[in-house]
Amino acid sequence: MDPIVKILGEWAGQLNPASITLRTILVLMLSASIGWERSIKRHSAGLRTFMLVSLAAEMIIIVELNLPNNSTYFLSAAAILAIAYISSGALFTSSRNQIRGLTTSVGLWASGIIGIAIGSGQYTVGIVTYLGLLLCLFFFPKLEKSLKDRSNHFEVHLELIDSKYLQNFVSTIRELGLEIDDIEFNPAYVRSGLSVYSVAISINSQLLKQYKTHEDIINALNTLEYVNHIEEIQ
Repeated sequence: MDPIVKILGEWAGQLNPASITLRTILVLMLSASIGWERSIKRHSAGLRTFMLVSLAAEMIIIVELNLPNNSTYFLSAAAILAIAYISSGALFTSSRNQIRGLTTSVGLWASGIIGIAIGSGQYTVGIVTYLGLLLCLFFFPKLEKSLKDRSNHFEVHLELIDSKYLQNFVSTIRELGLEIDDIEFNPAYVRSGLSVYSVAISINSQLLKQYKTHEDIINALNTLEYVNHIEEIQ
């Protein structure tokens, strides 16, 4: 028996108006907090989207539990696939060769799984999964950024005022103790008057590895007179 059901009583583990109401309120509260976190960071799927996906997932599993011969769980399996398909709509590739919305997409899918878990009466599984998801969204980004800054490899979006300055940029990179692993021309800006590239860089200098972050290096490169803009590709 689910530990939370043991605390609340057997009614919480059964399908009745009271338990369905409890599960619905809990699903809406948990999904709303996840959606709120995505909304304040201006992501494509926000509070209402997360609530609707979780609520639909919860209702599907409740309906399925009321069906005869429900051991196959076709509806819940179809719901998981449908949520995955909907979540993929939060993904897009920007003109800077960055895939955006991946975290939101996976979060939306996970939110639907939480709805299914709580809708089936697995309160503890749903809440623990929710706490893990919340931890990933709120606290791990800082850790991820710190780990990326310690990496010897990173990629930048580079905008030069003219392609003739590419060799100057390469020379400057080498003087700083950096190495260019790859340069890819970005055709999305071909009519902008700028020469735009995606550049993969490695840090070879021990001094840079010890004292400089990616942000420090990029800020220094951004001061070059022929660089219109440069930023790290996340």
